[in-house]
Formats: sequence, structure tokens, C-alpha cells
Amino acid sequence: MRSILAMLLGAGLCLLSGTALAAQETTPPNWRDWNFLIGEWVGTGNGQPGQGTGGFTFKPDLQQHVLVRTNRAEYPAAKERPAYKHDDLMVIYHETAASPLRAIYFDNEGHVIHYAVRIDAADETAIFLSESEAGTPGYRLSYVGKTADTVNIKFEVAPPDKPEQFQTYIEATAKRTLK
Repeated sequence: MRSILAMLLGAGLCLLSGTALAAQETTPPNWRDWNFLIGEWVGTGNGQPGQGTGGFTFKPDLQQHVLVRTNRAEYPAAKERPAYKHDDLMVIYHETAASPLRAIYFDNEGHVIHYAVRIDAADETAIFLSESEAGTPGYRLSYVGKTADTVNIKFEVAPPDKPEQFQTYIEATAKRTLK
């Protein structure tokens, strides 16, 4: 009985030490290239949905392993529709240390979009390009830094049958309010 208990205890300790070692070996990504977007932002915009106001944040989370963007936009009533609010969440991540950046997006309208991400710190540009999927529109979301605390944002949509013909859906300028 004691030998069985000793074996179970030994196996448990091996599992715990292996888990601890794996956790210690995981190095979070360096989000330095994202400094031009890290923080809290407010902005106004225009585009097909109409003039809107809102804000967003970019911040590292999960002990620096992911970058999280939250967004909220409010649109006033127009002739053809009532006022409404749009909320979304995007998580930017590496699946492995060597894999390219990816992002997954969710919103209160039920959309889920998987993005490939390209970041250029020198040009202060981040581009999110949706994975192409037959029969679905294409999406491109771009952030371009203009000054230390100003960024231009463009969200474009391409028809399902013309994946390279993006048309601007929303354009906005945002100002950083908190780093």
C-alpha cells in the first residue's frame, strides 16, 4: 500500500514540476511594435453607417501573452434606422513563438472574424486582413499612426465574389487619451 502511495505521489510531483517548467519556459511576445496603439483612444468618424462617436483600447493581457482591443461606437438615429451601439472585442496572438500574428474578432452583432495581422512599427501601421472564406465578404481593418497620439482608422469590406475590391465602410480619426 505504501509503495502504491509513493508511486502516486511521485507521479503527481512529476506532473506538477513538468507543468511548472512549461509555464516558466513560455516567454510572452514583445508588444513593443504596438506602442503606437497601446492605450485608450476616443474618436469620431464617418462612413456608411453614419456619423458616430466612440473609443477603443489596446492593452496587453494574460500576463503579456495576448493583446486585447475593446471597441465601442455609438451611432445616432437616422431616417432609416434608430440609434444603436456597437461593441466588439479582438484578441491578437501568436499560436506559437514562431507563428505569424493572428487575431480573432467578436462583436455584439454576432460576427466572428479571423484575421492575419501585419504590423510595421517604423511606419506605425497595423493591418488586419480577414481569412478568405468562400461566399463571405472580405474585411480589412487598418490603423495608421499620424502623430504620437493620433491614429487614422479604416474598415473596408470586399464583396464575396470580388475579394480584392475593398470599399471603405468606416473611416475615423482617434486621439489617445491614456497611454
